[in-house]
Amino acid sequence: MMLRDSDPPHRQIEKLRRITDVLINRIDRLEETRGSAWSMFQAAVALEQEVLARTRQLEQAMADLSQRNRELAVARAAAEEANRSKTRFLRAASHDLVQPLSAARLFLSALTDTPMDEQQKELTERLSGAFESVEQLMHAVLDISRLDSQRIEFHRQPVPLGELFRRLAAEFTPLAEAKGLRLSFVPTDAVVESDPVFLRRIAQNLVSNAIKYTNRGGVVVGVRRRGATGWLSVYDSGVGIPAVDRNRIFDEFQRLGNDSGTPGMGLGLSIVRRACNKLGHPISLSSEAMRGTLFRVGLPLIDGEYEGHPKPIDASSRVLRGRVALVVENDHGMRRGYEMILADRLGMIARVTGGTAEALATMGEEPPDIILADYNLEGDDTGLASISALREVAGREVPAVVVTAHRDPEIARRCGAMGVPLLEKPVRPVELSEVLVRLLG
Repeated sequence: MMLRDSDPPHRQIEKLRRITDVLINRIDRLEETRGSAWSMFQAAVALEQEVLARTRQLEQAMADLSQRNRELAVARAAAEEANRSKTRFLRAASHDLVQPLSAARLFLSALTDTPMDEQQKELTERLSGAFESVEQLMHAVLDISRLDSQRIEFHRQPVPLGELFRRLAAEFTPLAEAKGLRLSFVPTDAVVESDPVFLRRIAQNLVSNAIKYTNRGGVVVGVRRRGATGWLSVYDSGVGIPAVDRNRIFDEFQRLGNDSGTPGMGLGLSIVRRACNKLGHPISLSSEAMRGTLFRVGLPLIDGEYEGHPKPIDASSRVLRGRVALVVENDHGMRRGYEMILADRLGMIARVTGGTAEALATMGEEPPDIILADYNLEGDDTGLASISALREVAGREVPAVVVTAHRDPEIARRCGAMGVPLLEKPVRPVELSEVLVRLLG
């Protein structure tokens, strides 16, 4: 818009007003644009400061988290070391704890074979019960310690359930009869894959628990095949387990009701759950109040014929009478206990020695019929070293048995490699005689 001299004054004034309005509008827009940019700049500066503050807070939080992680790592390492120390202590102490108990059991067993009046018989029975309780508690503590260890090793192998049932029947029938209960084992030829030591411990705890909480009727043990799984089943006609208690009974020191007369510390089912979890054996429970309880453990079945089925034997067989047993044991109490059981009860000739050197000197020209050696001898001497040395001198594989209080998988491996059965202390005279008959028969 241009001003012309020929325009009248009022038109020129009007044009100047319009030009002025346009210029003012432009200036206003420029100011608005400038204000918006400035606001954006200020917002950017504020945001940058906020980001820096949050970054510093995040860095501090990360530093605190790292410190906490280091502290947790130290605490965890200390806890794991404490657990390992506990396991090592129990493993080391188990020999000293079980040794006198094992000797006492042998003496007590020999005592029961002597003539006694009624009062002496009662005292002997009470002593046997007390020793049984102590033994069960020690086994439970050691089992839990082993199962809690991260380094536990299992020895999976074929386990004939028929043989397991036979041993359980011999162990628990007297206990069931004392309560007026029927204990039945359904005959089976099933063979499963598991660790034989821990599978027996699982079954022992289930049968023992069933007998404890059954006051009338009985307990039935069997196995039911379902595809590739054999379900080891223990049914009792006892008091049953209320639904609210079916989870807690697998915890330590949990017992049904408040019956203080029921023996035990409430550790059996805790061991069952731990062992089943470690071995990968599923466990199930069904129960009805006052109608009984059924525990089932799933075990992988082994198909085909199994060569290792042991045949039932008579532990009182005359096969042992007059046979020579060379005992290698450094504990005086255990030596005397073995001597009384082997000679007085089983009719064997017992040569008792304290170590490998003495055993070699005692052997003479005629090798013994069987060697019974404790694993832990004096110093670095071991029962396996004694067996190896005696076999080398004899020039043949003399049958042998190793007895130990240490539940060490390495010992079990070495015994298996040498073809030597392994017995755990406290030694049961009936179990010892069974093994001796089996090896010599």
